[in-house]
Amino acid sequence: MNIRMILYFLGWVMNIEAVLMLLPCIAALLYGESCGLYFVVTMAACGGLGILATFRKPENTVFYAREGFVCVALSWVVLSFFGALPFFLSGEIPVFEDALFEVISGFTTTGSSILPSVEALSRCMLLWRSFTHWIGGMGVIVFMLAVLPLVGGGYNMHIMRAESPGPSVGKLVPKVRATAKILYLLYFGLTLVQITLLLLSGMPIFDTLCLSFGTAGTGGFGILNDSIASYTRWQQTIFTVFMIVFGVNFNVYYLFWMHKPKDALGCEEARAYLGIIALAILAIGWNIRHLFPSLLDAFHHAAFQVATVITTTGYATADFDLWPEFSKTILVLLMFIGACAGSTGGGVKVSRVLIALKQIKKELGTLFHPQSVKTLRMEGKKLEHGVVRSVNAYFMAYVIVFAISLLIVSLDNFDFTTNFTAVAATINNIGPGLAKVGPSCNWSGFSPVSKYVFMFDMLAGRLEVFPMLLLFAPNTWRKQ
Repeated sequence: MNIRMILYFLGWVMNIEAVLMLLPCIAALLYGESCGLYFVVTMAACGGLGILATFRKPENTVFYAREGFVCVALSWVVLSFFGALPFFLSGEIPVFEDALFEVISGFTTTGSSILPSVEALSRCMLLWRSFTHWIGGMGVIVFMLAVLPLVGGGYNMHIMRAESPGPSVGKLVPKVRATAKILYLLYFGLTLVQITLLLLSGMPIFDTLCLSFGTAGTGGFGILNDSIASYTRWQQTIFTVFMIVFGVNFNVYYLFWMHKPKDALGCEEARAYLGIIALAILAIGWNIRHLFPSLLDAFHHAAFQVATVITTTGYATADFDLWPEFSKTILVLLMFIGACAGSTGGGVKVSRVLIALKQIKKELGTLFHPQSVKTLRMEGKKLEHGVVRSVNAYFMAYVIVFAISLLIVSLDNFDFTTNFTAVAATINNIGPGLAKVGPSCNWSGFSPVSKYVFMFDMLAGRLEVFPMLLLFAPNTWRKQ
């Protein structure tokens, strides 16, 4: 284990976070808010430790898979700790575990909140809260790879695999650093397009920035207590479209950018993702038609809620906890499916669901023809055994973490629907669940123990489970 290199890496995480806190500082100056001072204090502490850790680059920069996974997991813990300090020091979230919960929910793009009234926060705190979504959406480590020559020698891929969502991560171009730059250019460009459209729709610039950060990162922190319900139909439609857009694998956009529309349109995962969305909208829209003045209204809200749940964003235009059981069941299923691999969305990922279905089909065929040899294919290419094995291992780890979390959370004696959907909402990075964690509720009623379980689940869900589990494995810290 290259401890010195890990500390060096964590130092750069702290340096970058200190720089990113300039945005809420600027907001505090513009709006004349004295609480911006707490960002300055945190920047000094964070940046000071970061400079100490990065003052001298280690001679041994070798970075294998073990270091990559540990480094990414610890980076998110460090990022969350310092990100929570302004909320805690200012007293706007006076309990540290609550401040930490809120920031982890932000960085992991979950959107679950312990705040009974978000409108009570100052503007600089609201902006930082939403900005954490944008930072965490593509991943701060991907950003670091884009701007800093950290390790090189091919070792960067170990880091990128640990943070990027999905069953497998490949390079868009031969160099990982160039791939990271392309991903962030696409991410920034799409965010800018949404900001422009919202400004043209008449939305104030502060609201536009906060909500665009949340949409791009598929996070879901609102700046009003009713989330998105107060905005116009046109603005809600923009959110619906861009939530779906950010849930698509960014490889598809890269293919369009490289003038390969045939390859982009042939993406099996993206087609399945859009097909699931279309079917869910039709089913829910028809099921809730009696709750709204017109069929158009019903389908508008159905489309928004399907988009916000499958992409794990978490915004709301209506309290879907009041909808019929059929519609709520579909939404819970979408919570687990999630968005595409290589997107900013959470959940199990559509690609894993497709691979699992292909495996089931193959096994059924083997029952009828035991001697037959069938090859699993995805996107027209043969699926390597390692990919299939990793998908199976992921599902097992996911189920075990989910079951243990549900068992611990049940000690708070809330009803099963609350407990089940609370764990589902956090491990899938969605935000709202049902019952006492529905769109109109918050998470403040849970015990400190349950909140720490949810924090772990949010981090595990964002990092695809294994990086967080490796922190607790004894072999991880042994010298080899």
